[in-house]
Amino acid sequence: MANFFLFIFFCCCTLQAASQQHHINVATELYKLSSPDDLPKYEENNFVHQFSSYDTTGNNDDGFSGKYSFIRKNPDSSLVLFEMKGSGVVNRIWTPTPNEDTLDFYFSASNTPSFSIKFSDLFSGKIYPFTLPLCGNQLGGYYCYFPIPYHDGCKIVTRGKNMQFYQIQCRQYPDAANVQNFHPALSKAEMAACKRLGLSWAQSFDPSVGDDLSLKRIHTDTTIAAGGAITLASVTNGGRIVGIKLKPAEAFAGLQKQIDIRISWDDEKYPAVYAPVADFFGYAFGKTSMQSLLLGSAENISYCYFPMPFDSKAKIELIYRPLENEKVVEPMRIIADVFISAKKRDKEKEGRFYAYWNKEANCPLGKPFEFLKGNGKGHYVATILQAQGRNPGMTLFFEGDDVTNIDGQMTMHGTGSEDYFNGGWYALLDRWDRKMSLPLHGSLDYSLPFARTGGYRLFLPDKMTFEKSINHTIEHGPENNNIPVDYTSVAMYYASAQVNRSQLPANELTTVYVPDTMMVYRQLMEFSFDGTFTMDGNSFIARNGGHLKVGLSDIPHGNYQLYADGETSDDGATISLWQRQTRISDNISFFSSGKIRKKIYLGDIAIDEFRNSITIHFNADENKKVNIERLILIRIRS
Repeated sequence: MANFFLFIFFCCCTLQAASQQHHINVATELYKLSSPDDLPKYEENNFVHQFSSYDTTGNNDDGFSGKYSFIRKNPDSSLVLFEMKGSGVVNRIWTPTPNEDTLDFYFSASNTPSFSIKFSDLFSGKIYPFTLPLCGNQLGGYYCYFPIPYHDGCKIVTRGKNMQFYQIQCRQYPDAANVQNFHPALSKAEMAACKRLGLSWAQSFDPSVGDDLSLKRIHTDTTIAAGGAITLASVTNGGRIVGIKLKPAEAFAGLQKQIDIRISWDDEKYPAVYAPVADFFGYAFGKTSMQSLLLGSAENISYCYFPMPFDSKAKIELIYRPLENEKVVEPMRIIADVFISAKKRDKEKEGRFYAYWNKEANCPLGKPFEFLKGNGKGHYVATILQAQGRNPGMTLFFEGDDVTNIDGQMTMHGTGSEDYFNGGWYALLDRWDRKMSLPLHGSLDYSLPFARTGGYRLFLPDKMTFEKSINHTIEHGPENNNIPVDYTSVAMYYASAQVNRSQLPANELTTVYVPDTMMVYRQLMEFSFDGTFTMDGNSFIARNGGHLKVGLSDIPHGNYQLYADGETSDDGATISLWQRQTRISDNISFFSSGKIRKKIYLGDIAIDEFRNSITIHFNADENKKVNIERLILIRIRS
């Protein structure tokens, strides 16, 4: 903690030395969210910091008990959650556990609150200006991106005596900056900025629908063959790329991910972007998924609207890696549009765009996975992550925390992997349980059968500034990085030069891992039934018999041995297993004297287009139960 305060002192001294006067208020901060134009600009003489409920001992009590969920406790038992000297902007507040206690915001060393609000109303949409699209809840997480500027210090206190999970992030500005304290009664200019943001997000940042006639469009309609390459744009007079659109998006789907995108700037030795198209545009394990403000795929078009300034040269290529011993395949048709502005990069004020692609097949145990590590000056603007467990079962690897060290000091420490992506509570119904895209963050996928998930997050007003170095990582597992996983990430940033060089895409790295053992957990089962059923915990109780149908549409086609991880008991039912009208098994008993947890063989099944479910038939004239924690499918290899 002493090192942190030394870091704060050093940064404050640096900020005081800044000669340029900044004017910062709600309207200027909302502009950063309304337009990507300034995204390449360096944030001079400021730094980002986050307070959170992470377990400072390195264990996994990141908010469960509330032991680490405050900075200090006041004499009246209220809790200080956030405290910074100087001037800045609170630009992100997140929690999966909102409560009804009041938050008091103190600005400018005031002894009375500058404004107060119930913690839950930061996200409820009931209190203006904390409304959609900047505030809300989805995927189990509650998020607030409405900017809260403060001058000469900010302290946030909850009147409640308990707090669980939370993260509060800020950008700290120089003392010379002219920051206007937030007030919930917005000025006309601030209300106009809110309206402008809503309109810009609704219309998207697609340059093809704008009225900027100065943009140059380079259109390509061609084919690419395995082993070949095509150039989508080659520019030799400086400017900036403001949009890339590729279609059909489905052409880049599949388990192999053989087509790469390569982007090069000026006379740099190595490409700024070199990654599988699917990973760069936020596909999930070979399927389209991400639909954010600036990057993703929608309506069979993959798009990127990150502004990419360059000095004199730019080149965008697609490369089609052939598979070993691949049979001759038809060339693939590619239709692309690249939009270019003549506005060149301001070398003193803007960085070039880079994407660091990192694939770790079976991440080394004992060390975190690196989103980006290297030296240089720039700012971090986006993360895309695909994460898959090497062992079947629950996605416990997603208990890992993100940790960010900037210029040699820790500035951010998270509370869990889905928390980093503004979500919460994986594997729970209607929380982090499937893919969902929001403007700034989202889940790429969630599948317990495959033991995989993924997420993305854009850092716009909260872009992470670094002057000398950045080390941005995430753990795999709750403690000690001890769960075997495959991680694939794309880290996007602007910098004066490349911070770290991506590994080259290769077939052995890009092929999506498909496990032979898959598990279907009860809490996320898709099931229907006839007869009279009740549920008690993991138990399905049938009165006078009945049929329980469980969907298996997520399981790849093939032949499997099917087991139930369940519990037998003295009120266990007798069942049989069917696939539609075909009986698969003899009678199977869930009866035993006393409760016994065991793995029960149910039968061999086939999964294909027409048979993608099982049905459990309960014996008639019984009022007994089947207790199933999960179904286990083991592929039968011929």
